[in-house]
Amino acid sequence: MITTLAPNEVFVFGSNAAGAHGGGAARLAWERFGAVWGEGHGLHGQSYGIDTMSGLPVIEQEVAGFLEFAAAHPELRFLVTAIGCGIAGYQPHQIAPLFAGSTSNVVLPDRFIRELGERGESGEPGTTQ
Repeated sequence: MITTLAPNEVFVFGSNAAGAHGGGAARLAWERFGAVWGEGHGLHGQSYGIDTMSGLPVIEQEVAGFLEFAAAHPELRFLVTAIGCGIAGYQPHQIAPLFAGSTSNVVLPDRFIRELGERGESGEPGTTQ
């Protein structure tokens, strides 16, 4: 569980399009890391929201946009939670492949790294709990 961040770290969490950060990692992002109520996407403070509640095609687009953002900001370290694998109801085998080939500043949760390793895909820059 991530409870504190270094100045260059960003908490990446699953959100909803409306930015109602009422529970789980979204609530933590709102309470501690600068997520903005009413903003369900992108960088706010030391948090980055990815809409996980609008269907898998939207998650795919959101993750692709996030990965482009992360690649453009190598000075930041992005700590990705197991987005989509809580209230959104997806499984790691559905979400982890979206992060394959991510840059070294993207730290994936252990569940995603295990899934990517089983598939033989790259994208193992680090781990979070």
